Amino acid sequence: MIASTLRRFEGFAPASPARLRREVIDREIARDRAATGLGITLRGLSKSFDGGKPVIDGLDLHIPAGQFVAVVGRSGCGKSTLLRLILGLEAPTAGRVAIEGGEAPRRIMFQEPRLLPWARVRDNVAVGLGRDGKAAERRERAGAALTEVGLAEKAGQWPATLSGGQRQRVALARALVSRPGLLALDEPLGALDALTRIDMQAMIERIWRAQGFTALLVTHDVAEAVALADRILVVEAGRIALDVAVPVPRPRRRGDPELAALEGRILDHLLDGRG
Repeated sequence: MIASTLRRFEGFAPASPARLRREVIDREIARDRAATGLGITLRGLSKSFDGGKPVIDGLDLHIPAGQFVAVVGRSGCGKSTLLRLILGLEAPTAGRVAIEGGEAPRRIMFQEPRLLPWARVRDNVAVGLGRDGKAAERRERAGAALTEVGLAEKAGQWPATLSGGQRQRVALARALVSRPGLLALDEPLGALDALTRIDMQAMIERIWRAQGFTALLVTHDVAEAVALADRILVVEAGRIALDVAVPVPRPRRRGDPELAALEGRILDHLLDGRG
């Protein structure tokens, strides 16, 4: 369906019709991905540790199926705790997390690849399947996931032979191999060099568009957030201080003035409290 839409709009000039073309494609992608992504609803969600001050404090939030949401904020504001609550890795002190849309897995990718050094690349990816499937099926699914991240030829190698960017791509393949309905990304690109980071951003967006999972990205990089997300949540002291849609249709161009203006607004808010 998406391909047919592209063909129908192929002859449009790269001005306002091109923007219309992208908006129509975005709508079709959103409709198609809603069948596989998981929706998230938070009601009065709070989390304290050892009876201390709440890290997450009474959050109400809805994230539609298939949306790409970035969460930004200062260190210690509760971003990663929020991810862990949504994934079910932490129990809330109060309130609840409702996951809507079926039983698709929820997966997380961290800043460190966390690969098993004694296992070959394909076996590291297959870890993401748990005990699901027979050995031949697991190898096939792991190989398909490695193809998606451009590392099919590395399947039989050891993690120690890979570059930092390649190890992160293996970690991404491991998170994707079970076809998650929700993928949480906790600063997954923070340790990469600038060019590798840009390549990984493009890869994550491409796979998200193709697979239709709901994506939650925690990042300190506001430019990364506005480049990738449909919507940005600014968290302060366990609450959502700013919830803003990214108005620029995809594909996005680096240096776009609308993206730069949004990045400036969010940075202003983080630095001195202006909206």
